Amino acid sequence: METREEKKLSIPPRGIRAIIEAVRLGEIIKPSQYAKREAFKKHEIKEAWLNRVLTMIFYDIMKKQGLIDKAIQDVVGVNPLILDPWLRAALRVAFDIVLFHDPNSNTLKNLRWKASDFISARTHPYVGMYYWDLMDKILEYKPNPTTELERLEWEYLAPAWLIERVKAILGEETEEFFRAVNRRHEWISVRVNTLKANVEDVIEKFREEGVEVQRSDRAPTIIKIKGPYDFDSSDLFRKGKIIVQEEASAVASLVLNPQPGEVVVDLAAAPGGKTTHMAELMQNKGKIYAFDIDKARMKRLKDFVSRMGIKIVKPIIKDARKAPEIVGEEVADKVLLDAPCTSSGTIGKNPELRWRLRESKIEEMAKLQRELLESAARLVKPGGKILYTTCSIFMEEDEENVKWFLENYKEFRLVKLKGPYDPGFLEGTMRAWPHRHDTIGFFYALFEKLNK
Repeated sequence: METREEKKLSIPPRGIRAIIEAVRLGEIIKPSQYAKREAFKKHEIKEAWLNRVLTMIFYDIMKKQGLIDKAIQDVVGVNPLILDPWLRAALRVAFDIVLFHDPNSNTLKNLRWKASDFISARTHPYVGMYYWDLMDKILEYKPNPTTELERLEWEYLAPAWLIERVKAILGEETEEFFRAVNRRHEWISVRVNTLKANVEDVIEKFREEGVEVQRSDRAPTIIKIKGPYDFDSSDLFRKGKIIVQEEASAVASLVLNPQPGEVVVDLAAAPGGKTTHMAELMQNKGKIYAFDIDKARMKRLKDFVSRMGIKIVKPIIKDARKAPEIVGEEVADKVLLDAPCTSSGTIGKNPELRWRLRESKIEEMAKLQRELLESAARLVKPGGKILYTTCSIFMEEDEENVKWFLENYKEFRLVKLKGPYDPGFLEGTMRAWPHRHDTIGFFYALFEKLNK
């Protein structure tokens, strides 16, 4: 029978180094799962059990980052954002493991000694010494929320303003929403590239690899696999037969339904999930102008396009508000505007985002979205369609922008959407929800430009 000590969390020195580096990289590389993957590869985290443990801790830190940072500030006396970034990462790891995971004596020893050695080598020996000295205070620390809002922050693992916002939108479903975005996400959503493979063969290949598979009943080429999964060594991924994509994101291309031979403009294309999906639906016939200003993400789009055997995408690294001047007006049969947004619907998949979000950002994003909608209106032909989507839950970025567009562009009508998700708060629009549909939060509105 295991002793109490043996049942406690055990992390070897290599695991401590890997998780600190993953948290550090998580501030630089987005989305955070890529940071985790890079750090785990560097520190050779190959054992399935260790990968699972470290992945659990990594996402726990991301979800609780704001609360952990308050604890750090209580102990250190300054905002952790001004600390050395390696010290900040090590402190976040130490607080999370000590406060939430019942570590055994070896893990605590590694947290004190191996972590201090690791960050000393990365930055300065005095930084490591300072961290070493703080460990006693970390071990003694107990959180003490004093107000109802602080209590809710610890219960829902989110800043108070976001909790209040969600309550205003969802009312009695607020607790369900936060429970959904806070639970451990073991399933990874991937889309099968129908230009190179069929769904049944891909499912069979995963099963041969010993991977659990579920098939989506809302998007026929989406399957969910139980992670962790090593995409870097996967033939399916390297040969362009699959791409990582959320179900709600794939539904967007299905709603717009581009046809072979059409001209499509994608106004926020990178990193390419929807762009490549539309090319598949078009059977690699026609033309897709793919706009984005992010060079790094556009490089990923180009890599995906090449790997997946797609020939009809023209990447354009320019501000999409200039698209009508670049490709012409009324040239597109279909326009996809998956608009830049607060991404508030993705906090389950990108848990640290909830602490980086600022309420003031909502209006700023809504203004940009309206400018991009104006560009879309100029691009589409009479009889053509615009699909407006966001991965935000905020009405200012969703229904309010749709109302604004219809009031200002009388030549457009709203095409009413009837599934596969739930109606939005404006008739004819549609919303996907983490707690209702087991995917990211997503908003859809389909416009048709009337013939003159």
